[in-house]
Amino acid sequence: MGELTNCPKCDKLFVQTKFRDVCDTCFKEEEKIFEMVYKYIRKKENRTATMAQVVEDTGVDEELLIKFVKTGRLKLAQFPNLGYPCEKCGATIKEGKLCGSCAELLRSELSSFQKEEARKRELLERERKATYYTKDERD
Repeated sequence: MGELTNCPKCDKLFVQTKFRDVCDTCFKEEEKIFEMVYKYIRKKENRTATMAQVVEDTGVDEELLIKFVKTGRLKLAQFPNLGYPCEKCGATIKEGKLCGSCAELLRSELSSFQKEEARKRELLERERKATYYTKDERD
């Protein structure tokens, strides 16, 4: 079952499902736009168009075009110059959320963080083992 929410485009109340994130009216509008974009990039001379060229020539919002790519409606294997921006640096990518260099940077930062945490645990453990307690003879 879906969740009752407001449409992010027109603010109408609708039941959101995992397949639709906009109301029926906006969904139908998106379908028309998708058909227009798909017809444009299916033409032989437009198959190598970049995201900016598609936006400029069709007038479609770039975010909607990115949504079509991310949801798999536009297959990047068929249109080699289409892509969407990396969420960290903005470089054009074809899959995932991060480009290769940002993903590698994140992995190395995580690895160094884990090593530092392990070093801190080891120092704490050594400190515990090196602590000596004496019994007070006055008790």
